[in-house]
Formats: sequence, structure tokens, C-alpha cells
Amino acid sequence: MRDRSINDVCDKLELAFPDAKGELPPLATSSIVKARQRIGAEPLRHLFLTTATEWEKEDIEHSVCGLKLFSVDGTQFKVPETEDNRQLGYVSRQATFPTVLAVTLMSAHTHLLSDAAFGPITNSEISYAQQLVGSVPDNSLTLFDRGFFSAELLTSWRGAGKNTHWLMPIKSKFRYEVVHEYTPYDKLISMPVSPQAQSESPHLGNTWQARLVLIPEPKGEIRGFITSMECPVNYPLNEILNVYWERWEIEQSYGELKQVQLDSQPVLRSQKREGVYQELWGILISYNLVRLEMKRMAEQHKVSPLRISFINALRLIQDEFLWCSGRTPGTVPQKLKNLRENGKRLILPEKRKRKPIPRAVLFKASKYPYRKRAARC
Repeated sequence: MRDRSINDVCDKLELAFPDAKGELPPLATSSIVKARQRIGAEPLRHLFLTTATEWEKEDIEHSVCGLKLFSVDGTQFKVPETEDNRQLGYVSRQATFPTVLAVTLMSAHTHLLSDAAFGPITNSEISYAQQLVGSVPDNSLTLFDRGFFSAELLTSWRGAGKNTHWLMPIKSKFRYEVVHEYTPYDKLISMPVSPQAQSESPHLGNTWQARLVLIPEPKGEIRGFITSMECPVNYPLNEILNVYWERWEIEQSYGELKQVQLDSQPVLRSQKREGVYQELWGILISYNLVRLEMKRMAEQHKVSPLRISFINALRLIQDEFLWCSGRTPGTVPQKLKNLRENGKRLILPEKRKRKPIPRAVLFKASKYPYRKRAARC
């Protein structure tokens, strides 16, 4: 409800304690601001982690070799340029607004967020991903972009729980030695640990191992993958070759959050860093609430959660919030039942199977005029 003022939201949802007569007095803006400052970001963070942990348990879908599929990626949020927010840093010297960098762990099956870490843009994505290690569920496969290549991160992820595996595309140039060759396209390799990583994490040693899977007929810049799923018997080559392209689900999720939920507003509202963190936790909680209802709609109508329209589900839930604000609590269960029944109208046509498509860079026009060379006869 970002198109409404905070006073309007509190009034519509009756977010206030009744007075001695049992009536709800109108709230002053100053009291709302002070209450928000008293609360801070930590209770919102606790609420997000508590609910996300419980909601993740509801997802029993296994996508690859009996493993739940997750994605990790980063995104950015611009914030107002104030003295306190400037401590978050800028993307570049030409940037107008300070920026927060966020890295999330998301289910590729439901788009529910399991955990998030964010802070100044001056820190790396890998440092924030390291904070998510303890949240990865057992029996899971997490898809990383090649920008997260780090021996410390990936070995920690592998040892975070039972069968907590990862997979990422290989870089164009990286050093390795073949330890064992299963097939010409499937190998166990050893990679060196950089001196900097060894000094920061002496327990890593000089080398670390992973499985190298090459694409027989590559299309585009992705030639193969490295993964912690080292056993070719339990994790056959054919079953993991095409799974990486499910990582684009998290890109779609970020698009839904920024363009639909935040209504394409380029800058967050909070004037202080603590308020920015509080606002982000609130945004992620509300996103998960919408995704949770979409998941339950999909279960009721026996379709994939990704076939429910996010924008229409969001609008439907917003309308129900406003309707329920004037009803007695006893009517809420029936309203929820009707909400999920109406989800039948939000089902999208089944998607075609995603094919590996080479990534392309958009043409950037030159600042300077130029004359085309005349064609020779």
C-alpha cells in the first residue's frame, strides 16, 4: 500500500490501541514516526526469519535428484540522500543516491524468500551471501551466479547441513587439475586457493575439490558448471545439465518486488539507515505473505505456484485487507477461503520449458556522431 500515507494505512487497518471508551482515536503522524523509531529494525528481522523458517517447511517439492532448488543473487535499493544514509555508500562517483545492497536466498519453486542479508553497497555480494550459510535447508541445491565464486563461501555452504549442495557456471579462465575423469564431460577437479583466501581462512588449505560438468554442445557463453554434487551415481550428468537456468527465477522475483509491489518507485522512503533496514525487512515480509497465499491458492487448484499471477494476486490481497479492516475477526477465515477460491481466476497458461538462451549485451549508442562508410560496388 505504498500509494497511501502511513496515517491512512493505520486508520484503514485500525492499527492502534483503543482508548478507555473502547474507541480508536485518530493517530497523529508524530506518534507513528516515534513508534517506528522505538521499534527499530531488529523485531522486523526476527519476524521475517521466524515466519520464513516455518513457511519453508511447507514446501515439500523436490526438483533435482531429490533436492529442493534454491537461488542466491543480489539486488540494489536506492535510498534518500541524507547525512545518515550517505554512510551506506554509492554505486559510483556519478551516482545520485546512496544504495543498499541486498542478497537473498529464494526458493525456485515458490519464490518464497528463506533469508536475506543487506547493508552498505561498499561491501561485496560474497560477504552478504556468507551470512546466509546457516539458513540453507537440508537436502537442497543452491544455484549461484559465477560472481559468487569463493572457496570459503562454497565450502561453508557444502558443510552447512545434510546434503546442502551448490552449483555455478565456470568462468572463462580458471585454473584446475583433473583428479578423476568419469567421462570427457564429467570430471572431479582440484582448484587452488588464492593466497588472500588462505590468509583469511587458513583451514581451507592450498586446494579444494569440486565436480566439473561440461556442456557437450554449449550455446552462448556458459560452457559448463562446477558443483558440490561429486557423486555421478547419485547425481547423474543428464539431470543437472539444464538445472542452472532455473536461477533466472530469482531475477523475475526481484522484478515483481520492485516493479509491482514497490510500484517502480526508484527510491525508498526512510531518511535514516536504521529506518531503511526496517523498511526493507517490512518489504520482504509483505512479499513473502503474497507469495505464501499464491502458494496456497496453487495447492488448492493443483497447479504450480509460478502459474499464479503475482500482480493480480497482490491487488486481490490488497482489496481483501481493506474489506477485512471493517469486519469482525470471526469473519476472517471465510474471507481467506473466498480469497483462495478467487485464485482460480489468476491462473496463467502453463509456461513453455525454459531453454538455454545466450545472454546478450544491449547496443549502447555512441555519444559522438559518425558517418557510415559507403558500400563498395
